[in-house]
Amino acid sequence: MKTFLLIPFFVFSTLIYAQKKQLDTILANDSNNVAIFFSNPIKQAITGSDNFIFTYNREKEQYFGLLQAQPGVESNLLVLTSNGKVYSYILKYNKELKILNRFIKEQESIGTEKPIAKNISKIELIEENYENRITFFEKFSHFLLNRNFKSLASKNENGIILRLKAMVYQHSEVYLLMEIENNSGIDFEVNYLKVSISSSNKKRKSSYQDLIQNAIFKYEFPSIVRNSETKRFVYVLPKFVLGKNEKLIIELTEKHGRKIKLKL
Repeated sequence: MKTFLLIPFFVFSTLIYAQKKQLDTILANDSNNVAIFFSNPIKQAITGSDNFIFTYNREKEQYFGLLQAQPGVESNLLVLTSNGKVYSYILKYNKELKILNRFIKEQESIGTEKPIAKNISKIELIEENYENRITFFEKFSHFLLNRNFKSLASKNENGIILRLKAMVYQHSEVYLLMEIENNSGIDFEVNYLKVSISSSNKKRKSSYQDLIQNAIFKYEFPSIVRNSETKRFVYVLPKFVLGKNEKLIIELTEKHGRKIKLKL
């Protein structure tokens, strides 16, 4: 899996040039996608603050990426394209946007990548290291928690409401944004939450199979939801696509026996 970990190696080679050149500012907000098009496919990109998210296709190089932002401090965007050109921009949050599409000219580049050959083998190993993916999981999960989504599905069992707010595909993972609301009058101590895919064969009505989807990462998953509280959290799972005869099953159980099952 290719990540943006190559960036620290080319930052130094372009730093002096970037300091001399005044950087342009790109505005973004949380209700629009700002599409940024480059003259060559994007190879790597990173933002400096977690209130800005720049998404692009890491599996197949494409010419554009989408920028979104939450209110917060200004930051920067650093992009490396497939021809080795480096681009840098200041990022600011603005409630109202006049420009939703930005076309970047090659002459806006602040420099050219100069990889250090002796470090190539080490970089390849670092890119495959699982721990380096955690940073992205955390940033993107945090971003999703602060977004407003209409519920895809919900289930109420005696005042305990389990909601699936969103399913977001990113890279080779799917992010499930979920919510537990407790109006039962009693604190809910979480035992476990299980996600599975239930497949059925219409020709054989008795033929069912549940495939458990193990979480790669959990963000803000609660151990207890007190009465009158609502807790949001994110489950990160390996990417899957539901088939025609498949349903997503989310099962939440309490230590003291209460259970709720949500189907999508």
